[in-house]
Amino acid sequence: MKKSITLLTTVILMLSLLNNIAEASSLIIKGSTTVLPIAQAVIESYVALYPDIKCSLSGEGSGNGIKALIDGTCDIANSSRFIEVEEAEMAFKKGAYPVPFGVAIDAIIPIVHPENPVDNLTLEQLRDIYIGKITNWKEVGGPDKGIAVITRDTSSGTFEIWDEKVMKGAKVTPRAQIMASSGAIVQAVSQNRLAISYIGIGYMNKYVKGLKVEDVEATPETVRTGEFPISRYLFMFTRGWPQGETLRFINFILSDEGQKIVERTGFVTIR
Repeated sequence: MKKSITLLTTVILMLSLLNNIAEASSLIIKGSTTVLPIAQAVIESYVALYPDIKCSLSGEGSGNGIKALIDGTCDIANSSRFIEVEEAEMAFKKGAYPVPFGVAIDAIIPIVHPENPVDNLTLEQLRDIYIGKITNWKEVGGPDKGIAVITRDTSSGTFEIWDEKVMKGAKVTPRAQIMASSGAIVQAVSQNRLAISYIGIGYMNKYVKGLKVEDVEATPETVRTGEFPISRYLFMFTRGWPQGETLRFINFILSDEGQKIVERTGFVTIR
């Protein structure tokens, strides 16, 4: 009798496991464009290990990713900032309990065209540029030319961190050009000698120049220690404690192998 019960229990557990795997044959990830290159690189390695898994990835901003998670239209929400109180309250009302996983550390770096001679700005100078108080590069050691201000849209987690750490709640000048992704900002600044904007450290390349802030350069060391003044954690949120394929993916990105991928994409590992 005991053997029969044990055998039956084993069969039930195996069927349950197989059922979970069958149901989790796809993974939908939405959200932050900052986290996008990390997610893309991790998915490539993950699918190579588990070729039967279908992964869908889109970058439409942290706020939109969290909204999709709350609505149940994605398994993982990438976010470049922590969930807000209002979003958490909305989630609870819909029976969703977002769980955060810090997957990387990022620095938000002010960028200019490589030919711009300016190398360093203070937080106050950055704020004055973005509120429209400083409008000419000569006021901060650059050429006698107007400053072309470029910013992110308000659904962006990058904008929210910039707003918190640089703007301190002050309004961005209405003269600023608004862009929806970090990639678009890199392209715009690389083509405009008078432009200034800000991007995550993983988007830095030779076509734009990163500025020091308060005489501190953004490096993995200064970002991890918090010495660089505009840094943050990058998150992946799940709808409740992850299970099945979602859990396996989260475990993978947090593993040593996953963190090596984070490092290769140019971001800072959490360990």
